[in-house]
Amino acid sequence: MRFSVFLNARTMTPDADRRLIVDLERHALLAGELGFDAIFLPDHHFNGYMAVASDSYMFASYLAAKLPDMHFGFSVTTVPLHHPVRFVERINILDHLTKGKLLVGVGSGTTPEEMIGFGVNYKDAGRIAEENLAAAEALWNKRIEDDAIELDGFHKGRVLQRIAPSPYGRKHARLMPVAMKDASITRAAVNGWPAFIPAFTPPQIGGLEPLTHVRKYFGKYHEQLLAAGHDEQTVADALSWTTHSYQCVHLAETDEQAHEEVMEILTSYQEAIDREAAFNAKAESDEANRKTDRTGSALTEEWMATWCLYGSPATVTTKLRAYQQVGIGNILCGTVTGPLTEQRLAYADQTLRLLAEHVIPAFDK
Repeated sequence: MRFSVFLNARTMTPDADRRLIVDLERHALLAGELGFDAIFLPDHHFNGYMAVASDSYMFASYLAAKLPDMHFGFSVTTVPLHHPVRFVERINILDHLTKGKLLVGVGSGTTPEEMIGFGVNYKDAGRIAEENLAAAEALWNKRIEDDAIELDGFHKGRVLQRIAPSPYGRKHARLMPVAMKDASITRAAVNGWPAFIPAFTPPQIGGLEPLTHVRKYFGKYHEQLLAAGHDEQTVADALSWTTHSYQCVHLAETDEQAHEEVMEILTSYQEAIDREAAFNAKAESDEANRKTDRTGSALTEEWMATWCLYGSPATVTTKLRAYQQVGIGNILCGTVTGPLTEQRLAYADQTLRLLAEHVIPAFDK
């Protein structure tokens, strides 16, 4: 089983942004020293959730120069907000800079406030995402001598020659759809790509039985992946990166200490969420940008069961055995969840060290 670090911190004020970037770099470098497999970054705008995630590709390229053996991933790129040409160009450049160690999570987005900043209506996001992904594949496949590619969806353009640079390998970098919609499951399976495996089924975002949902979505993806006719190496690689994500991972020496500290972390996290909710309410003032699902408070048992992994190293190892038995290949650990204060960073570093010293070795055997 692989272990990856998800950089998902927040700032509450503009004057905290500079410190956030410095602290995230240090935390990522520590993850590299301790032997984690990948660094994943989200794609967010305007609201202080990972201020540097307004251009995660730029931050990833900076970190890649310092961590040449690290894989880099995105969880996830909000496809409707990216012009297909720029989407493909940036992926190809980062594919070269990481020497093919790139995993690009793709989705349609979850935040109306971010959508309206780019002129996208939330209700149109799924359609635009499909348009953009189809256009991206056409752009990746285009040769100089081919006819021009006409982009005539939400994003416009006419590409005469080709995308430069070309991909690092024979194929473009691996995309990672979220294995929730049938079309996304099929896209991942047919292409031999890994997938994100959810622990809930909308419209309820949370619950007390996350493993039930993980089994369901993994089973659908796994069945189609095996049926797609890929060679053994392609299947093995896809499964090794098929990912289950935790928004908040926190380890301490004892279960009691971990619970006390994670409640402190989640209290600050929920305060940040409540602040962001006020701006999202403004974005949702018209029907075209109204969400149909809601995420409950992070301080509820349902949220914690779905989105949190916490406890002593022994407890966390036992919990993860069940996911290993399902077939999950990569555990994505949100280690800096919430506002990144000095104390929060200390907790995050504590978690990295305990995972590296006690949990990861248990899954290397």
